[in-house]
Amino acid sequence: MQDDAPPPPAKTGHDLIQDYLKTLDGSPGVYRMLNAQNEVLYVGKARNLKARVSNYARPSGHSGRIARMIHETASMMFLTTRTETEALLLEQNLIKQLKPRYNVLLRDDKSFPNILIPTDHPFPMIRKHRGKRSDRGKYFGPFASAGAVNRTLNQLQRVFLLRTCTDAVFQSRTRPCLLFQIKRCAAPCVGRISEQDYRALIDDATRFLEGKSTTVQADLASAMSAAAEAMEYERAAALRDRIKALTAVQSAQGINPRGVAEADVVALHLESGQACVQVFFIRGHQSWGNRDFYPKTGAGADEAEILEAFLSQFYDEKEPPRLILLSHPVENEDLVTQLLSDRAGRKVELAVPLRGEKAELVENAARNARESLARKMAESSTQNKLLAGLAEAFDLEAPPRRIEVYDNSHIQGAHAVGGMIVAGAEGFLKSQYRKFNIKGEAGAQGDDFGMMKEVLTRRFERLLKEDPDRKTDLWPDLLLIDGGAGQISAVAEIMAELGVDDIPFIGVAKGVDRDHGKEEFHRPGEPPFALRMNDPVLYFVQRLRDEAHRWAIGAHRAKRAKTTTATPLDEVPGVGATRKRALLAHFGSAKAVSRAAVEDLMAVSGISAALAQQIHDFFHDKG
Repeated sequence: MQDDAPPPPAKTGHDLIQDYLKTLDGSPGVYRMLNAQNEVLYVGKARNLKARVSNYARPSGHSGRIARMIHETASMMFLTTRTETEALLLEQNLIKQLKPRYNVLLRDDKSFPNILIPTDHPFPMIRKHRGKRSDRGKYFGPFASAGAVNRTLNQLQRVFLLRTCTDAVFQSRTRPCLLFQIKRCAAPCVGRISEQDYRALIDDATRFLEGKSTTVQADLASAMSAAAEAMEYERAAALRDRIKALTAVQSAQGINPRGVAEADVVALHLESGQACVQVFFIRGHQSWGNRDFYPKTGAGADEAEILEAFLSQFYDEKEPPRLILLSHPVENEDLVTQLLSDRAGRKVELAVPLRGEKAELVENAARNARESLARKMAESSTQNKLLAGLAEAFDLEAPPRRIEVYDNSHIQGAHAVGGMIVAGAEGFLKSQYRKFNIKGEAGAQGDDFGMMKEVLTRRFERLLKEDPDRKTDLWPDLLLIDGGAGQISAVAEIMAELGVDDIPFIGVAKGVDRDHGKEEFHRPGEPPFALRMNDPVLYFVQRLRDEAHRWAIGAHRAKRAKTTTATPLDEVPGVGATRKRALLAHFGSAKAVSRAAVEDLMAVSGISAALAQQIHDFFHDKG
C-alpha cells in the first residue's frame, strides 16, 4: 500500500497574487497583504482592485521594497467600497490601527494648540487651548507649539491689554495686579475699563489675529490724534505706547508672507530611506511656527507616496486650511483633495508652486527639512554607538532597540507613583512613557521593593495579555531599574513568576558616597561593577536614570497637587469642574456649601432645584 503523496506547497508571492486576480473585479476598495504568520505587511487602496493587484502579479519590474513585500505575501484580504474616496479613508484608518511594516506611518499624532477668545463672559480672557473645540468662542490656530502660542499671547498682552487670569482669580481681585502696573492688562477685574471699551480691545485683537494689524494700527493712530486734540493726554500716551508695541511686533514679523493669508507649507526631504517632513503654519498672513515629523517610510517609499500618506494621516483629526503648499506632487491628488475637502467641509487646494512668494515659502520649509534630517541622522548615529557600547558594557547579545527605565516617587508612602520611560535608537520615546498609581499596600508603607513589584507586574501582565507572541515592538530588550541589589532581587522574583526570563535587567545604584558619577551596576547572581568615570556609556545611563527620575517626580507632584486641591464637592454626583468653581466662588469654601440650604444652593448659576436638593442630601447624609 502506497503512502499518500504530500500536499503541494502553499503558494506565495506572485503565484498567490495571480490566483486572487480571478476573484476580483474593477471595483474601488482596499487590500491587505499578509505573511505566513497572518501579520499585515501592507494596506493599500485602489480605484480598480483588479488592475491594482495585477501589478503585484508581475514577476519583475518592482522596487526592492515592493519585491520584498511580494515575496513575503502568503495571503490577501479585500474590502470593496462605493467610492474611491471611501477607499482612501478606509486605507488610512486601517494603517493607523494595524501599523503595517511596509506602509508609511506618521508617528507623531499630537494635537496642536490654539488661541481661544471666549464669548460667554463680559470680560473674556485670552488663553491657550488644546484639544476639541468644545468651548464657546473664537479659535485661532493651529500653532506649531506651546512656545509659539505663548509668544503670541505675550504680544497680545503688550498691545491689547487683555486679561489672562482665570475666572476664579478675576472674581476674587480687589485691586489691580502687577500686570496692570507694567501695562500688560487693562484691569477689568476692578473696573478700570468699561465693558464696551474692553470689547473694543477684543475686536482689535481679533483683527490682529486675522492678519489685519495694519488696519488696527491706523485706528489706534486716529484715536491717539483725537485724544490729543481733546487734551486727553493720559489716554493719548497710553495709545502711543500701544502703537509702539504693535510696531515692534510687526517688525519682528518681517518674514511673514504678504500674498498668503492662510496655508500649511509641507515640505519633504528624503535621504537614505529616512524622511523628514516640515510643516509651517500660516494664518492671517502670519507664520505661527513650524514642526518637523519623521514618518516611517515603509522600507523605501518614494516622495509621492510618503506625502500622500502623510497628508491623509496628519489631517485625520486636524482641520486642513484652504491651501496646502507642497514640495512634491502627491499620488492620487484628486482623491487626497476630495478627502481633505470633505473633512474641512469646504474646498481645500493642493499646490506645488514653482515661482514667486509661495515657492520661496516651500523652499524655506524644504531647507529646514533637509537640515533637521541631517541633525536627526547625526543624533541617531551617536545614539546607535551608545547602544552598541551599552551592549558591550553589560554583555548583551545585541544593542537594545527598546530600553525601559523604571523609578518610583513618594513622600513616606504618600501619593506613591511609579514611572516608566522608554528610549531607543531615536532617543527618548516620550509617547511611550507611562505612569502607574500605586494601588497596593506597598505604597502606603513606603515599600520601594513592593512598589517596583507592583509596577512591573502590571506592565508585563498587560504585555502578556495584549501581545503574548511579541509581534509588536512594545517588548523591551533591556530593563534599567533605579536601585541596587534589593530592587534587582524583587525584579528577578516577579519576572520569574510571570515566566518572562529572557529580558535582561540591570540595577543602577549610587556608589558608597552616593556621588553622581560613581554609580554601581547590579545584575542577578553577579557582583556589582562600575564603569570608568569618563565612559560615554556611563553618561548615557545617567541620562536615562535622570529622565526616569524626572518623570516619576513629576507624576508624584501632579498627584499630590490634585489631592491638595481636592474637596468634598469632588464626590458629589452631578457636580463637575464648572459647577464646583461656581459653588466655591459663591460660598467661599466647601464647608460653607455643605451648610447651605437648598434655596441658597439654587441661587448659584447652573444649580437646578433637583441638583441643589442632591447636594444638600449628600452633605446631610454624610453628617
